[in-house]
Amino acid sequence: MRAQPWIAGLAALAAVLLIPPLISSGADDDAGSQIRGLRILVPNTPGGGYDITARTAAKAVEEADLARTVEVFNLPGAGGTVGLGRLVNEAGNDKLVMSMGLGVVGSVHTNHSPSSLQDTTPIARLIEEPDIVVVSKDSPYQDIDQLIDAWKSDPGAVPVGGGSSPGGPDHLAPMLFAKAIGLAPKDVRYVSYDGGGELLASVLGGKIAFGVSGVGEYRDQIESGDLRVLAVTSAERVDGLDAPTLQESGVDVDFTNWRGIVAPPGISQNDTDRLVRLFTDLQDTPQWKEALERNGWTPAFQAGAEFGDFLARENDRVAGVLSELGL
Repeated sequence: MRAQPWIAGLAALAAVLLIPPLISSGADDDAGSQIRGLRILVPNTPGGGYDITARTAAKAVEEADLARTVEVFNLPGAGGTVGLGRLVNEAGNDKLVMSMGLGVVGSVHTNHSPSSLQDTTPIARLIEEPDIVVVSKDSPYQDIDQLIDAWKSDPGAVPVGGGSSPGGPDHLAPMLFAKAIGLAPKDVRYVSYDGGGELLASVLGGKIAFGVSGVGEYRDQIESGDLRVLAVTSAERVDGLDAPTLQESGVDVDFTNWRGIVAPPGISQNDTDRLVRLFTDLQDTPQWKEALERNGWTPAFQAGAEFGDFLARENDRVAGVLSELGL
């Protein structure tokens, strides 16, 4: 006997409702699945360190087939704290992360930000990078000793620029440099730029005497001869750069910057694990290893809670340095 059409339809509907689908409707149902639609917020202008790190990581994870359709977008302002505020307000959003680093730690203090990195979900620290002391090819300073002599003679006539607001790495490095050669922080004429892209134009245009920024940001201009590197801030020389360390030049400074990834607060442990796995897997890809070498970055990977502990220590360290410098 044939079932009435409406009875057959009802039976089919019941089957759909009661029997779970064999194929998941989403790609992110477990921590090992590929992430799709990830967005990386860069809290400064294009061309800066956070921007280069984010775009390099996004390209590498896509080429390594670890994630698809990764979007990088910029939201500059207040040394990265505008972007930080946006991230914190996106509580529970597991498709958003932020590229950040030491600069944001300092900006939270100097800009009296209502949001801090302790409000975020730590995902991973990716790299360390020394800062470099650079001048344009037309600069009268041929070596670091000439720059030091001029700076000590008349600090106000030798402005230094950095791609950080006060408290960031490009600000802390020259301030520690100045202190080491006997200059008072209040005598240093520091010009703040929102990222390495803006700083580069001022160095090349001669608007400042010298700049301090990450080595990876200016590789192309160094190789082309448009910029001259006078020194690096790390304890060891940087491969591929014909420049001494500050310590070799008699300046007692050993300073490195770092960058990493944080996510909004309130995401689930499963979502946190998935994001941590993405950036963990990235470390072993040939694309990322090539990027580290090309940019002069030192791998400094920490993930999850370990990175969170590091952020807490950095917050205390930066607060102490700013206090010591009277800033």
